[in-house]
Amino acid sequence: MGTTPKILALAGSLRRDSLNKKLAQVAAAAARAAGAEVTYLDLRDLPLPIYDGDIEAAGFPDNVRRLKSLMKEHQGLLVASPEYNSSVSGALKNAIDWASRAEPNEAPLTCFKGKVAGLMSASPGALGGLRGLVTLRSILGNIQVLVIPEQVTVTTANEAFSPDGRLIDPKQQASIDALAKRVVQLVRALEVPR
Repeated sequence: MGTTPKILALAGSLRRDSLNKKLAQVAAAAARAAGAEVTYLDLRDLPLPIYDGDIEAAGFPDNVRRLKSLMKEHQGLLVASPEYNSSVSGALKNAIDWASRAEPNEAPLTCFKGKVAGLMSASPGALGGLRGLVTLRSILGNIQVLVIPEQVTVTTANEAFSPDGRLIDPKQQASIDALAKRVVQLVRALEVPR
């Protein structure tokens, strides 16, 4: 069956009790159950300056190097993206912007090119963060990530999780399981390099 797929799961929110962090953790567990090795990344644990070409020119900050290293080690992404004003969060966009920058002697888009991504969102609203996923799909597709067509939105997410962080609705859980499994299957099928 080849090597075990490595998947990086993250949320685009910095808030400690973020609904999207909970969703990313549920997706991470589903990817593990599908046979992947999964790393969960909390962007709050890796503070990044706002992308600035002058900072880049002076040398990549240590946390940017850590982020890029993590991304290069993984073949797939599971991204739980909150919707901020019908788009992605500034924290997520900033992380993408930094990771997209090539260091000296590094090929362009090394952190993204050929990766497989599954997108999801959780929101207290009726659309579940759907509008933000449109923007995220566009951004990732533009930087050569293969974003699977399936995506999951969890509506009324403030009521969707049990106290231990699991999804209460079996249909929502099944959707996340299927999304994570699909990412793992595609990484295997495409033999995405690390």
